[in-house]
Amino acid sequence: MCQGWYMEPWRTAIVDSSDGHIRMRGYDVADLMTGKTFSDIIFLLHRGELPAPAERALLDAILVGVADHGSGAPSCAAARLALSGNRQSVSSAVAAGILAVGDDHGGAGLGCMELIAEGVARARAEQRSLADTARLMVTEARATGRRIPGFGHRVHHTDPRTGILFNLARQGGVAGDGVAFVEALEPAIAEVVRPLPINIDGALAAVLHDMGFPPAFGRLVFIIGRTAGLTAEVAEELSREKPMRIKVPVQYDGVSPRPIE
Repeated sequence: MCQGWYMEPWRTAIVDSSDGHIRMRGYDVADLMTGKTFSDIIFLLHRGELPAPAERALLDAILVGVADHGSGAPSCAAARLALSGNRQSVSSAVAAGILAVGDDHGGAGLGCMELIAEGVARARAEQRSLADTARLMVTEARATGRRIPGFGHRVHHTDPRTGILFNLARQGGVAGDGVAFVEALEPAIAEVVRPLPINIDGALAAVLHDMGFPPAFGRLVFIIGRTAGLTAEVAEELSREKPMRIKVPVQYDGVSPRPIE
């Protein structure tokens, strides 16, 4: 080791841990363990403060809503497929499922939250209504071939989770410009493109925006909630199925057999 070499310590404002105590954002872990819920802790870790009752209820509902959507969902299928080939590592199977989360599966909340922030800011700056701004942005997206994140679903014509989140947000006094803008986008998309329902990503993006979360949390919260479902999918695969039982049918459509000349 070179003399005088020194590494600056990592800095964190999340957890203070040393012999005899663990404090999360200043709260003793013993008090949190006996007096708060897991959703409270998620909110605390990401926002620095404990949630109000309405915020806790919304975060609970989001986590339940994204926990699982059947074994055929890309994240769940990836986790099962990974375990089918490597039954010695449940952690790698869960990780495989998380790695399947992205813009096209479960991760569109991030993009939708960015879109909401842009739309609300434009409406204020240009002194337009949220409805007019939504129609303008959908028209712009259509002209450039961009997809509006948070809309459409391969299974549901109406996502049953959307209305629940919006109703909870309104009942708890949380609903604001985020919910209003996403609701304005839906008829604008139907008019300019085709009817597409607000899906769970769009709904959670609207609610989280109104709760003050940054866009990245729109994807992180899906990962947090879906991990619960992935562990169940992996546990079922391990307990009920044989190794290598998942054999995906493959049809070759390449060149015909040929000799090396």
